[in-house]
Amino acid sequence: MNIAVLVSGRGSNLQAMIDSIENGYLKARICAVVSDIGDAYALERARKHGIEAVFIDPEKYSSKDMYEKQVLTVLKKQNAELIILAGYMKILGKTLLQSYKDRILNIHPALLPAFAGLHAQKQAFDHGVKVAGCTVHFVDEKLDGGAIIMQRCVEVKEDDTDETLADRILEQEHKIYPEAVKLFVENRLRIEGRKVKILRS
Repeated sequence: MNIAVLVSGRGSNLQAMIDSIENGYLKARICAVVSDIGDAYALERARKHGIEAVFIDPEKYSSKDMYEKQVLTVLKKQNAELIILAGYMKILGKTLLQSYKDRILNIHPALLPAFAGLHAQKQAFDHGVKVAGCTVHFVDEKLDGGAIIMQRCVEVKEDDTDETLADRILEQEHKIYPEAVKLFVENRLRIEGRKVKILRS
C-alpha cells in the first residue's frame, strides 16, 4: 500500500513509520512526504531514505481549497492510498477529507476526547491528570474528533514536568502509530458509528 505522510516539523513519527517499513514490520511504502513548512526536518528525513519530499507553500495559494488541490495533485501522482498526519499543523479541509474519506489517520498526544487541539500534553499536565497518553484516530471534519483506533496510557509521575511527560508520550506514539497503520494496511479496521472494530488476522 502506498502511504503519503503530511508533516510540519521534525517528523519523529515519520521516522518511526520508516523504521517499521525498513525492518519488515509494516508491509507498505511511503510514496511521498508533503510539508507546509519549507525547512521542516521531516523533509530531510524523507530524502535520506529516498522518499519523494515535497514542500508546498500555503502562502502561494488564495484559499485552503486551492492549496489542498495542489497537495492532492502530488498525492494522486504518487498513487497514495492512505494519508497519515505526522505533526501536520494544518486543519484539513473538505478537499482532502472528501477525496480520502476514512483513509486519513492522525496521532494525538492525549487520550481523546480529552485535551484536543494544540499543546495537549501541557493541557493534561496543567489539569493535574494522573494518566495521560496518546490516541490514533481517523480524521474527519471535527478537530481531533474522528473515530478512535487505538490508545496508549502513560502514567504521570510526581516529578514530571510537561516536557518529560511529553517525551514519554512520544515514545508510546512511536509504538502505536505503526501498529494502527499496520491494521489499516491489513484491512482489519471497520468503522461502525463512533467505534472502530479491529478484526482478527
